[in-house]
This record gives sequence, structure tokens and C-alpha cells, in this order.
Amino acid sequence: MLLIGAFILIFIGFVHSYLGEKYLLIRLFKRDNLPKLLGSDWFTKRVLRFAWHLTTIAWWGFAAILYFISSPSSVLRFEILISIAIVFAASGVMSFIFSRGKHVSWFFFFCVAGVSVFSAL
Repeated sequence: MLLIGAFILIFIGFVHSYLGEKYLLIRLFKRDNLPKLLGSDWFTKRVLRFAWHLTTIAWWGFAAILYFISSPSSVLRFEILISIAIVFAASGVMSFIFSRGKHVSWFFFFCVAGVSVFSAL
């Protein structure tokens, strides 16, 4: 059952990102009345885009955890902590790249990734 849940999360992540880009974000970004943060709507659009796709990354991280729990091994704690580290490292990279470092969430995402790796070792 947990593998089915993991598969569903992976599938939903792909669908969420694809359909969100195609039917929501693209249409939203064509509007001329988005809030102007840091002088333009560029930053607003970038933050909305990376925040939208962070949801997908988080769901894929949960899918990995469900996968590891479905047949627990002696290194289950390690596998879960590394999954968490990967999710937050990827979130940090996305936040940093999409906002060009202006949205400071990347710093905190990298901190969580580091703490998770440290705890896994």
C-alpha cells in the first residue's frame, strides 16, 4: 500500500507541476496587476514559480520516505534523513536560482539539509 501511495505522489507531482505551469502560472503571469516586489513583478513571478514547484519536490520527498518505510531496512533512519536532506537541498537550489538569491529561504533550506545530513552520519 505504501508503494501505491509513493507512486501516486510521484504522479501527482508531475501533474501538479505540468498543469500548474500550463493552466495557472502562465495565465497568471500575463496579468499586469501582479504586486511589484523589489521594484517590478519579476521577483513576484519568480517566487510564485519556485514556490509552486517546491510543492512537487516535497511530495517526491514524501514518496521516497513512503518507499523506504514500505520495506524497512537497518538503515531506515539514514535513508529518511538523506531523503529530507535531498528535498531541502533541491529546495534551496531552486530558491536561490529562481530568485537569484534575493529570497532568503534558500539559506534556511540549506540549513535543514545540512542538519539532516549531519544527523544521518
